Amino acid sequence: MARLAQTHGLTDVQQEILSTVRDFVDKEIIPVATELEHRDEYPQQIVDGLKELGLFGLMIPEEYGGLGESLLTYALCVEEIARGWMSVSGIINTHFIVAYMLKQHGTQEQKDTFLPKMALGEVRGAFSMSEPGLGSDVAAITSKAVKDDGGTSRSSAAESGGEYVLSGQKMWLTNGGTSTLVAVLVRSDEGHSPAEAAAAPHRSMTTFLVEKEPGFGEVRPGLTIPGKIDKMGYKGVDTTELIMDGLRIPANRVLGGTTGRGFYQMMDGVEVGRVNVAARGCGVAQRAFELGIQYAQQRHTFGKQIAQHQAIQFKLAEMATKVEAAHAMMVSAARKKDSGERNDLEAGMAKYLASEYCKEVVEDAFRIHGGYGFSKEYEIERLYREAPMLLIGEGTAEIQKMIIGRRLLEEYRFQG
Repeated sequence: MARLAQTHGLTDVQQEILSTVRDFVDKEIIPVATELEHRDEYPQQIVDGLKELGLFGLMIPEEYGGLGESLLTYALCVEEIARGWMSVSGIINTHFIVAYMLKQHGTQEQKDTFLPKMALGEVRGAFSMSEPGLGSDVAAITSKAVKDDGGTSRSSAAESGGEYVLSGQKMWLTNGGTSTLVAVLVRSDEGHSPAEAAAAPHRSMTTFLVEKEPGFGEVRPGLTIPGKIDKMGYKGVDTTELIMDGLRIPANRVLGGTTGRGFYQMMDGVEVGRVNVAARGCGVAQRAFELGIQYAQQRHTFGKQIAQHQAIQFKLAEMATKVEAAHAMMVSAARKKDSGERNDLEAGMAKYLASEYCKEVVEDAFRIHGGYGFSKEYEIERLYREAPMLLIGEGTAEIQKMIIGRRLLEEYRFQG
């Protein structure tokens, strides 16, 4: 067992789960990750293995067929998976966020319908907030839902409360092609005057649970997934757009059964998602450190291992310290959420620090490899292209600093 990034106070069950996941990563992910990533190939065999391990139901309550584990257990599993290949952790993350939102905010019927199948990995989740023109400005979304009380048919959905007609374009949808259930945030000004909607745009947003077929093209009437976005890194996992044009969704698929709560539901999901991104940063940084310290002991210059040169030892010392610090902050943020406390400050700090440190540790490992780091034959080349995604995923580093700064001003308000 490696010395770095150990987590004290884990139960025997948690340790067993992590040991199983780490063994799976070492045997089933690391040996094939770089080859699959270079082909931009979806890792179906790896995903099937994770389904068998029960990872898709890790935090889903036992009453719905899941393992009922904590956010900390989940984050530590994500850390291990990202150490093998970050894209695989992304496949799980979006599924987990939708399951978490259902568990926290769904109606009983929605939980009973989706959570058991999500625990088995039979229903796969994705969530969608961003749009092509707004980036981090979620309150400015323009996609919308309009209530159609009469519906256009006598379907049971229409008879039980009518339908909503959704239109608009969403962007950066992880698992957009492979998912079968998408939580989509749109504007629904129902019950609000134009002035009220303009004054408090976050109060006129609703999350819809959109069921669809996997694949690309028109996956259900009114819903199109155009195809995979070609990316510099974070390959294998499908990142897509989502286009809604007259998409009809029954009223019983409004998350929680009440409109106007979507912004808060999504922010709750993103809060735990930021712990997940921090865990991904920790995992990638750990792998980069492992690769760097191994190569430093294999490569010789000037008659000795480059690990014996003080310049390289300084890099290794800095890298290890960053790995340890990021892991500690990620664990702290997860434990605070598990305790039921507000953790947006800690999650923002952990996500910011872990993603920044990940980028720096990967670059140092890249430098240790010298010219070979630029070769696609070496794993560090893949990590070098993957790390930048963490700087923008689940809110950019700049957004994290805004969140952190505002929360600090709340906590340390000047009373003079």
